[in-house]
Order: sequence, then structure tokens, then C-alpha cells
Amino acid sequence: MYKIVGSDQKEYGPVGTEQIEEWILQGRANGQTLARLGEGPWVPLSSFPEFAAALSNAPVSSLPPPQALSTVASMGTKIHPLAVAGLALSVLGLLQCCTPFIAFLGLIFSSVAFFQIKTDPERYSGRGLALAGIITSVAGVLVFWILLSTGIIDELMKNLPKINVP
Repeated sequence: MYKIVGSDQKEYGPVGTEQIEEWILQGRANGQTLARLGEGPWVPLSSFPEFAAALSNAPVSSLPPPQALSTVASMGTKIHPLAVAGLALSVLGLLQCCTPFIAFLGLIFSSVAFFQIKTDPERYSGRGLALAGIITSVAGVLVFWILLSTGIIDELMKNLPKINVP
């Protein structure tokens, strides 16, 4: 079974050879359309000998050929470092292994990253990471305040072993 990348940069498939030949004859795919067989590499349809006949009979399209797969690396963007740091701090804050201030720090880092990614998407990616950091840090702070307000933290502190310092 094959998958192809349409001119809208979306994946279509898995489909059989008959469906791809039909798309070629309809002008929806051409020799430069990226495709792959199974989990193989993405290559132009013209690389597959089974489509040679359909491609030679295909109508000439006035549309530009589909563009190559756009990846984060080819777009020149990188994941915003504050998005990664914010998510990491937010998870630590949620796990309560640190104080809720760590979750607040995660919220600040994630928020800054989210808005910088939003204003400059050509430079940075990682908006989902930043959003996950915001949500996780808010959850961490809420969990802390629930534990504090119900007295669970006080009970935990009472049950900690006493350390005698000479």
C-alpha cells in the first residue's frame, strides 16, 4: 500500500496502485508527487516503475508540482528552548517534588515561549510544548493548593522523620 503527499501537504493513503493511477489520470498527482511504499522513504512517483504508464498518459497540468514535505528543519525553525524548559519545570511542579514556585517558573517560561512562537512562527516551533507547559504548571499549582487547603501537606510534614543536628 502506498501513501502520497498532496499539493496541500497532507498525507493520503494507504491506497493501492489503482487509486494512485486514477489520481494521476485526474491530474491530482504527477511524477513529482511524493509517495512511499509501506514505511519506505518518500520519493517522487516517477521513481516507481509501476506508475510509468499512467504518468506517460497523464494530462499536462497547469498547476505547479507539489512541493516537497515541509519539515521543521527545512523551514529553518527550531523548538523554542523556553518551551522545553517550561514544560520540564511544570512537570516537576506537578509531581510536587519541588515547591510550587517551580511550577510558577514553568508557567512563566511556557507563557513567554508560547507568545514568542505565536509572534515569530518562522523562527521558532514548539507551540504545543509551550501550551502543555502552561496547562501542566496550572495543574501543579492547583494540586499544591488543594493539598495545602485540605491539610494533607501538614499531615505529611508531621510524619516526616525528625533530623537531630548536633
